[in-house]
Amino acid sequence: MCGDGANDAPALRQAQIGIAVASATDVAKLAAGLVLTEPGLGGVVTAIHEGRATFQRILTYTMNALLRKVELVLFIAAGLMMTGHAILTPMLMVLLLVVNDFLTMSLTTDYARPSAKPDVWRIGPFTMAAVLLGLVKLVFLIGGLAYGYFVLRLDIGQLRTLAFFIMVIDAQITVYTLRERRRMWSSRPGTWVLASSVLDIGIGAVVSLSGWLTPPLHAAVLLDITGAAVLFAVLFDILKARLFRVLRMY
Repeated sequence: MCGDGANDAPALRQAQIGIAVASATDVAKLAAGLVLTEPGLGGVVTAIHEGRATFQRILTYTMNALLRKVELVLFIAAGLMMTGHAILTPMLMVLLLVVNDFLTMSLTTDYARPSAKPDVWRIGPFTMAAVLLGLVKLVFLIGGLAYGYFVLRLDIGQLRTLAFFIMVIDAQITVYTLRERRRMWSSRPGTWVLASSVLDIGIGAVVSLSGWLTPPLHAAVLLDITGAAVLFAVLFDILKARLFRVLRMY
């Protein structure tokens, strides 16, 4: 409903989306859900554009959170079965959550491509995609831990450091691949996303190399993990794009 007069106020209040034009009375503006600030109806198009972009940001944030929950719980369980020890100390867990929150919160400022058609929540395909992708990323996490345990023969303290750094890098893969429904290089990440990513990796590297809160690792090990993560991100992005296309998520 679009109106401008006091007599339009009841309809503006009752409508799912009540729009008051720029020249509307104060009563109409108070009753409306959307008030245009410039003459004409061009603002309606802008509102739709921003609304769909916001929906995509919410979708990215929600899938990122759900996927991370799936892989984190299973990774901790798999690490316990592999080593016989908890692979993250409480302090490392808290630090990991704080570090990853910087990157997750920055998604609210990221560029988002508005959908071409009206959006609708499709909980079934959405949940299926998050679980399947979480299981795929779990392979990367377990593979990195197994590399340290079976190949490098690291002790439990160093394995915990390795697990911490792997999960910091894994968070980067999740954010940069899920922020785009197609390929991750389809758009440039926002400035705050890039800054948060640099901060996250920097904190993870300093903690892992310095021995602060956890035994240190050699720089070569961190470079090996980072190189493997880059390769995995490319393969994961290909799988994600195909899965989203099959599930009609864009």
